[in-house]
Amino acid sequence: MSQKQLDVLSVGDVVIDAFIKLLDGEEKLVKDGDGFDLAIPFGTKIPFDHADVVPAVGNASNASVAFARLGLGSGLVSNIGNDDNGRQILARLSEEKVDDRFVHVNHGKKSNYHYVLWYKDDRTILIKHEEYDYHWPRFRIIDIPKWIYFSSISEHAMEYHDEMAAWLESHPAVKLAFQPGTFQIEAGTKRLKKIYEHSEVLAVNREEATEISHGDHHDIHDLFDKLHALGPKIVVISDGHAGAYASDGAQCYKMPIYPDPKPPYDRTGAGDAFTSTFVAALAKGADIQGALLWAPINSMSVVQKVGAQAGLLTQKELEKYLREAPHWYHPERIK
Repeated sequence: MSQKQLDVLSVGDVVIDAFIKLLDGEEKLVKDGDGFDLAIPFGTKIPFDHADVVPAVGNASNASVAFARLGLGSGLVSNIGNDDNGRQILARLSEEKVDDRFVHVNHGKKSNYHYVLWYKDDRTILIKHEEYDYHWPRFRIIDIPKWIYFSSISEHAMEYHDEMAAWLESHPAVKLAFQPGTFQIEAGTKRLKKIYEHSEVLAVNREEATEISHGDHHDIHDLFDKLHALGPKIVVISDGHAGAYASDGAQCYKMPIYPDPKPPYDRTGAGDAFTSTFVAALAKGADIQGALLWAPINSMSVVQKVGAQAGLLTQKELEKYLREAPHWYHPERIK
């Protein structure tokens, strides 16, 4: 692959997901507060339907594939082990035309491997982040991207955030999209203050928005005000079946979901597809309203197939869905 300036460089851990499709009649969901627990019989053998192994996934890798399919120059900064799983990851990235010049092979280490317990149309993921020696890359001038898309990374990589923040400070033309992962949210806004301040786009779901901002879960404007106060220029809040919201601090919009052509098959990666497509639209010159029109379509498509990448669309495919959208499918200004 010839090396040229990338439109978007995605940063975050990459994994292999092993999907284990559970049988509807063998397990059950048990109500636990606002959510559910997946109940599986203990101390016995349990039949399952089938398993699918999907390489080169994870928030940042999913985004990198979405960007590539939408026609952007896309690359990934990540870590893998020098094992067969790592070689599978590199092969997959190559197939998707994702530049891997910044994927570091860690000798003597394993690649990340997660197990996805897939029950009906949703899943519980068993995760384990391998401990790598994280260092922000040294960029040549040709390596400097137009956008950085930063997402889930190991809890052992806190100093990596400081290196990135310092680099962004010295490269103000590079825009940052931040989709915080679990450990980054747990680290708190004080620890990641500079990342939030440098963010052109902050993308979270409503529960994450509440946890990060300590705002009123039921008041979308309060959530936006508190998240903007952290520094991001554009804030996107997804809200499941209720749709999504986006704000630039002056104007706020609500966007419905794109109607599912049939019931969702697997919800893995819906959020990654939404956020990366929103950022891709901005990178291609769209405004917030235009980005909101694109994002739910890719999210809808992803949940129709197994894993976070199989359903990702090209721009031509996405625009076809947009032409066929119902009349009510458009952003509504709410501020």
